[in-house]
Amino acid sequence: MSVLEQVQADVRTAMKAGERERAAALRMVVDSLQQDAKLGKGDEVAVLQRERKKRLEAAEAYRDAGRSEQAEAEGFEAELIEGYLPEQLSEEELAELVDAAVDETGASEQRQMGEVMSALMPKVGGRADGKRVSAAVREKLGS
Repeated sequence: MSVLEQVQADVRTAMKAGERERAAALRMVVDSLQQDAKLGKGDEVAVLQRERKKRLEAAEAYRDAGRSEQAEAEGFEAELIEGYLPEQLSEEELAELVDAAVDETGASEQRQMGEVMSALMPKVGGRADGKRVSAAVREKLGS
């Protein structure tokens, strides 16, 4: 079952249970996944990560503006989306992948970070945020 099919099934379940907020949030996720599929990209994990990131940034902006109710709603949606993402890599697992990518590319300097990231990101496969991966690579190449 694809992520889109799973989310659609969860929308139906939420509607039957009378969970309006959950159903509405899931419908937005379905819409984003369908738009991406129409464009032919088909990378469901990337869509989920992008949507989660949008919600987290919006929640932070609302919190900074003193609008806690909206921040809470955005946080709820981000948490909901997170449930459909693959399990995130632990720090140890990420460090092992970074070490392997650095060895594979032979990189030793900060300016070779792009090569390492190109080799590493397919192996990460959406199980870690890009910021977290680049920070780990930067730390490894900086030492």
